[in-house]
Amino acid sequence: MQQPKEDRYTLADAMTWNEDDRTELINGVPVMMAPPSRTHQKIVGELFAQIHGYLEGKKCEAYVAPFAVRPFEENGDRPEDVDTMVEPDITIICDPKKLDDVGCKGAPDFIAEVLSPSSKRHDRLVKFELYQRAGVLEYWIVDPELRTVQVCVLDGDSYRVVALYTERDIAKVRSLEGCYVDLSKVFE
Repeated sequence: MQQPKEDRYTLADAMTWNEDDRTELINGVPVMMAPPSRTHQKIVGELFAQIHGYLEGKKCEAYVAPFAVRPFEENGDRPEDVDTMVEPDITIICDPKKLDDVGCKGAPDFIAEVLSPSSKRHDRLVKFELYQRAGVLEYWIVDPELRTVQVCVLDGDSYRVVALYTERDIAKVRSLEGCYVDLSKVFE
């Protein structure tokens, strides 16, 4: 990543950065992300495989990181106007109008973040508040260490924890009718 040149960065700046540098943009501040571990990637891969398989032939689409989500971008915004861009581990979008060549414009229907030692605080606090404020309907916080999935669902303007699943459970994806994830395979 280039040396800092200003106090606030935008999507226009981020699009000039090296693609190999995993960087998110939160309220104009770049946040470097550590490379994910093998365990992290295995969990993301299995979660994605099960959800993607369920979505085959349906209108919603699932994406795995790196995939740019600009949760507050609206129609007519220029890249210079957008100061928040995140790369969730798994993203589901059911409104095709939110998809463009860059990624997702606006709040997705579902996001899952798999915690890493370096991202625990960021995912549990910063992204939790960000996704809640943006209106993401369902947020999964996947903890490889505890082998749990905390499911948060938007209730008005706030998230409500509706389930805490363990590695022995079948987890219900509430934003997708009839979609379930076998967590024994996710945490193998």
